[in-house]
Amino acid sequence: MTNSTRQIRRPISVIIIAKNEAGRIEKCLKSVTWADEIVVVDSGSTDATLEIARRCTDKVFEVTWRGFGPQKQAAVELASHDLIFNIDCDEHVTPELAEEIRQIAQSQTISSGYTVPRRTFLGKNEIRHCGWYPDRTVRLFDRTSCKFSDDLVHEKVLVEGAKADCDNHLLHFSFSGFSDMLRKMNGYTDLGADQLFESGRRAGYFDITIRPLHAFIRTYLFYFGFLDGFAGYAVSVSNAVSVFTKYVKLMERQRARQENKI
Repeated sequence: MTNSTRQIRRPISVIIIAKNEAGRIEKCLKSVTWADEIVVVDSGSTDATLEIARRCTDKVFEVTWRGFGPQKQAAVELASHDLIFNIDCDEHVTPELAEEIRQIAQSQTISSGYTVPRRTFLGKNEIRHCGWYPDRTVRLFDRTSCKFSDDLVHEKVLVEGAKADCDNHLLHFSFSGFSDMLRKMNGYTDLGADQLFESGRRAGYFDITIRPLHAFIRTYLFYFGFLDGFAGYAVSVSNAVSVFTKYVKLMERQRARQENKI
């Protein structure tokens, strides 16, 4: 094979951000051992997360929490290679997806970013509707033409250039059950309210009445949540509660600022 036709595989860095993920990070790390490098960025774990991560990779860094977008961008900048795959601690790469990524890495032409579909589980129940599937987001990307947004929550990869889609799945074990979903919702709504407040967004009664109702109807009816049975109903209600909680917290921040000005 001549130099002009020889395929050269581009090395891949996997990035993971973590905090107190001792119960989940090991399975996640074992699903990405095919990568050339695994970068773990921890933000103050007090459990065994760091110990577990260091058993799997020597690229473990401690970085003060900055919000999801900035934290993941910090991980990108600590990586050695330009081709990045981003995964969360509650996700696993399937063997089929790993093979697809390897094939992409040795392609003669590579797009700037690749979306990946996710199969998401609530406890043992896979949620196939409610807007949870296929839930495509850019996970594989070239950092020379892409970066994470600065969003504190619901961050995304900003892609300059062509995008393409992967066919195979990430497995997303998002919540161990309904209690876990509600517990995490509290933290996400804090970040969501902070982000809205800092952007200058203000909330009114429309936001705490109509928006939650719309969230339920959209999830349960428009996104066919009813086809997921009781789990779909619970997810739909939780979405409505999440929207309500986020905007109530935004209203609290507004009132606190007004009271401080008096």
